[in-house]
Amino acid sequence: MGPIPIPRESLHRSAPEVPLRQDARSTSRTSLPGNPLAPSAARRFVRATLADWTSQGKLATCTFCRGDGGCAPGRHSTDLLADDAVVIVSELVTNAVVHAGTTVELLCRHETAAEDPSGTGEEPAALVLEISDHHPARAIQSDARGQAPSGTPEYGRGLQLVASLAERWGITYRPGLKTVWARLPLEGREAGPGQPAEPALRRGLRAAEILAPSSRRSVRDDPDWIGRGALSFLAEASELLAGQLDEDLIAALAGQLLVPRLADWCAVWLDAESAQAGTAPRLARVWHADESRTGELRAVLEKDPPRLPDLPRGGPVRVPWPGGWGVEDGEGSGAGGTDTSEAGPENETGAGPGAESEAGAEPGAGVGADGGPGEGSALACRLVANGRALGTLMLGRPGRTGVPDDVTALVEDFARRVALAIGAARRYTRQVTISRVLQRGLLPSQVARIPGVASSLVYEPSDEGLAGGDFYDVFPCPPGDRWCFMLGDVQGSGPEAAVVTGLARPWLRLLAREGYRVGAVLDRLNRLLLDDATEAAESASLMVAAAAAAGPPLGRPGAVPGTAESGQPRFLSLLYGELMPLPGEGGGVRCTLASAGHPLPLLLRPDGTVRPAAEPQLLLGVFENVAYESRTFHLEPGDTLLCVTDGVTERRSGSRMFDDGDGLARALAECVGLSAQGVADRIRRAVHDFGDTPPGDDLALLVLQAE
Repeated sequence: MGPIPIPRESLHRSAPEVPLRQDARSTSRTSLPGNPLAPSAARRFVRATLADWTSQGKLATCTFCRGDGGCAPGRHSTDLLADDAVVIVSELVTNAVVHAGTTVELLCRHETAAEDPSGTGEEPAALVLEISDHHPARAIQSDARGQAPSGTPEYGRGLQLVASLAERWGITYRPGLKTVWARLPLEGREAGPGQPAEPALRRGLRAAEILAPSSRRSVRDDPDWIGRGALSFLAEASELLAGQLDEDLIAALAGQLLVPRLADWCAVWLDAESAQAGTAPRLARVWHADESRTGELRAVLEKDPPRLPDLPRGGPVRVPWPGGWGVEDGEGSGAGGTDTSEAGPENETGAGPGAESEAGAEPGAGVGADGGPGEGSALACRLVANGRALGTLMLGRPGRTGVPDDVTALVEDFARRVALAIGAARRYTRQVTISRVLQRGLLPSQVARIPGVASSLVYEPSDEGLAGGDFYDVFPCPPGDRWCFMLGDVQGSGPEAAVVTGLARPWLRLLAREGYRVGAVLDRLNRLLLDDATEAAESASLMVAAAAAAGPPLGRPGAVPGTAESGQPRFLSLLYGELMPLPGEGGGVRCTLASAGHPLPLLLRPDGTVRPAAEPQLLLGVFENVAYESRTFHLEPGDTLLCVTDGVTERRSGSRMFDDGDGLARALAECVGLSAQGVADRIRRAVHDFGDTPPGDDLALLVLQAE
């Protein structure tokens, strides 16, 4: 459930709101964009405002120096006030930019001394700062004293600074606006002659402590975090790991998530994907809270990787502390003893917190990097996904305390998520590798260079690295005076479409080199596709009949594997043609082509006219008794022929398509005077710019330009 809207103004419970007096002559405000430059602009604005008020006499230079140089340069009261104000404004504006992401309104107000509305006396003069953003539903957490929650990370200490430096502060919620305000008194900020400097010193020390904490906090021994934060940690870790498709990156993220939350160091070994006898695991990542010791730890772990039993579910196992590796002086709790604090009866599965490994039951003492003794507790988990071991996760904590049971259970859950992410990454890598190998076999490594014709090709599969349904080719035919080109699109995509592509392109090459002309090539390819589909349907029928007694057929009722109805198409659209350079002074090229259910090619003349260069005909592989016809014309020097697949013409933007209203012809008409490469780049850019999202279909276009 989201935050409850507050219909009327409500203040932060750290302090009651004081009515703020409005004085236009003593108020300065500005609006800042919600970007990383806002904090620096806010700091400059505050200093400029205070300097302006000082020059106008609204703020005294210093109550102690009286202009006679009694104060050291730069230590006037307005300088001290500016220092505190700049720190507060910088932190709160940064907080608003990072967490709200809206524009930020900054107001500085100078309030003169006046009677306290509560009747307790006179309220001193003060500087009031207000930082507002337009995200009122975002709640800001703090305790009753105005302190941020314990364990606040380094990036969330703005409210602690406000509470330390301000006399009073609070948060006001208004419709559409949330304001954090702070009141800084003008009196009592000086440290003049004979005056104690303790208040200013305390404020400075407190601010320094908040901005630069002495040590990085770990939650490993915080029972409250283990009880409440562990589930959030696992959920966020799962989301982060599941989005990665590189196993080395997953190993690196696992170390960063565990260190220093639950351990001082972490290492991940990955088993070879094709497990062979004697293949050693690879130490993929090592992470240490002290980055300067990572290299030393890696050298120790590489010499002696953990040896764990291949358990069906993995599970944490206590292992000896790595030999030759010690903790720094003061981190351990003994001088060479062993950890027996959590020794227990042997667990047969090795998955419990009291389990022991074959290599030893107790973390042992080692020699520290500085030559002194060191010891700690080490825990290792086999990374198992779908019953297959993928690697080993190992972590260590210094001292003899050992790893508590609740932390051990948390590490086990975390290791299971790491294993699932690595398994998914490996499956994806295998699929991409297979598809790339398949694609290299389905598509030509290069297209032939045609004398007298400049060509340019664009091919972009919808799934990067995966074989798509579009294919192309440009190749010479004997006796060397003909060049053939094709641009096809198999219905569907992925492996099913790749099967048809793997049949169609070699068949076309073979038929063309056997001397068949354009129309005859399409006739024979159509029959070949139908024969192949018939054989597949007959085989599928036998399979269905044989499996009928065993149970219901797989997939949709009535679907026959190997046919278009089962999702494995056997028909395609194709644009196929021949080019013959013409001898003589006029030059040019004779072009013969035919389109079978394909977007029609467009011919661009040098005068800017555009017309279709073929007639529409039926798809290949649909009906047997079809006679395909070709069309012959001349490509004069400067003429451009554009051939595309439906990934170009049917590119969508909402309910509109790129070729609606002859959109492709209009885009081509604007390419007069461009080279073949220039035309291809212009059309490709127009297709991508047509919609806000990337194209959802394979995109291929071929440009042929007579020189």
